[in-house]
Amino acid sequence: MSKLISLPEAAGLVRDGQMIALGGNSLSRTPSAFARELVRQGRRGLTLIKTAGAYEIDLLCAAGAVAEVRSGYIGYENLYGMAPSYRRGVESGEIRVVEHACYSVIAGLRASAYGLPSQPVSGFDGSDTPALSGFLQVEDPYTGKSVYMIPKIRPDWAVIHVQHADAAGNARIDGGPFEDVLISRASEGVILTAERIAPTKFFEDKPERTNIPGFMVDAVVHLPGGAAPASCYPLYDTDEGAVAAFLEASTSTDASPESLRDHLRDWEERDHRTAEARDYRQTEKTE
Repeated sequence: MSKLISLPEAAGLVRDGQMIALGGNSLSRTPSAFARELVRQGRRGLTLIKTAGAYEIDLLCAAGAVAEVRSGYIGYENLYGMAPSYRRGVESGEIRVVEHACYSVIAGLRASAYGLPSQPVSGFDGSDTPALSGFLQVEDPYTGKSVYMIPKIRPDWAVIHVQHADAAGNARIDGGPFEDVLISRASEGVILTAERIAPTKFFEDKPERTNIPGFMVDAVVHLPGGAAPASCYPLYDTDEGAVAAFLEASTSTDASPESLRDHLRDWEERDHRTAEARDYRQTEKTE
């Protein structure tokens, strides 16, 4: 049975107040178009999970869609520095932050994927993060040493942009998979956006290259260019001009969905038009 649906239908699966794990990393292969559609639909009260995020999380914060973020880092790194809408929301108290290191986000997701209530980590000694975030220490029964336990993180949805998917939900990722395989196992449901919809034989020919099996996936959206303005290896690079335009539109102190309407309108045609007419075209890649 085909799991292909439209972008508005896929975004409509996410309800106010739910927890979403977003795929990709920083400005690489992020589900950017999906985040824009959540803003268009007026979603509110979301909890966002990511090791390191940038545009999509900053956008959702600018739109007032976010109640909580659990992440190791949110920002644009060397390109534009800190994420201003995220920072403004945190400083105002509108957005609650559960401070993590990237690896403690991974530990919480692993606990969920493994069916465990928590996962031990090392390396937090001397850090204020455990006290700020409520991470507890326990005694290891084998060595007697104290270890921090990270509670499981069980998102309602993992939203992942991939280069290849079929109508049944099988997915292949080119380049770094980041935490995308993990969040697909840790979450209650999985939504894919894909540059290319391939025949199932594409996956049958090289089953070892399938990162996410179809039985774990709830919905697939054919969405070439769906990571933009972030990059999607090897198809397109980060659109720095578009990132700059977004930051200009979202840095006022009264940023809101209304103040972002020009930015959203600029992307709406590309997000919603049929795949054959996309500006961000992919080259066929079968290896």
